[in-house]
Amino acid sequence: MTTYGIIGAGNIGSQVARAVIAHGHDVVISNSRGPETLADLVADLGPKARAATATEAGEAGDVVVVTVPLKNVDQVPVEPLAGKTVIDTNNYYFERDGHITALDEGTDTTAEMLQRHLPTSTVVKGFNHIPADDITTDTAPAGTPDRRALATSSDSPEAVALMTDLYDELGFDTVDVSPLSESWRVERDRPAYVVRQTKDELVANLAKANRVPQAS
Repeated sequence: MTTYGIIGAGNIGSQVARAVIAHGHDVVISNSRGPETLADLVADLGPKARAATATEAGEAGDVVVVTVPLKNVDQVPVEPLAGKTVIDTNNYYFERDGHITALDEGTDTTAEMLQRHLPTSTVVKGFNHIPADDITTDTAPAGTPDRRALATSSDSPEAVALMTDLYDELGFDTVDVSPLSESWRVERDRPAYVVRQTKDELVANLAKANRVPQAS
């Protein structure tokens, strides 16, 4: 049993919480407005979930999921996440985050930005190219034909293995697109972004991606 600290309780954060709880894990979840605002969500998630501050969620998690808007990444607590694997679900939306030149020009990735903010943590990309509801509904046991595949990326093989195991437990195949500097292949406006794909299809879509995104 693993405790997942989840920083960010929006669509992705709440669905990841539901998914891991359904597989017997514990969740400590936070948002930017305070634990008291999460009472309804925690009641819905059940007894294996509790609300906390971001610092407390980071401290409690064996693994931490960071799922906040990119513009707020610098507010993610650093010290509580030290030495831990951090799953980065983020995507860049200039309409929300403001224009970031390095991302617009394709010279940086959201995952590398988080890794620089968390120099003592190990960042691994996950859950960033799947609609939130599909995290708990479009799943299948290993070996099922046409099983959905998701990408992951990290500078750490151990973190990739952790993410691969988690995906498999939740019902997905995995494609490794490491290191973090290659994670642009699964970011917004690339062929692999928020489409349902098998492992072979995901590999093909990753290969077709342009370094500078093509606006949809």
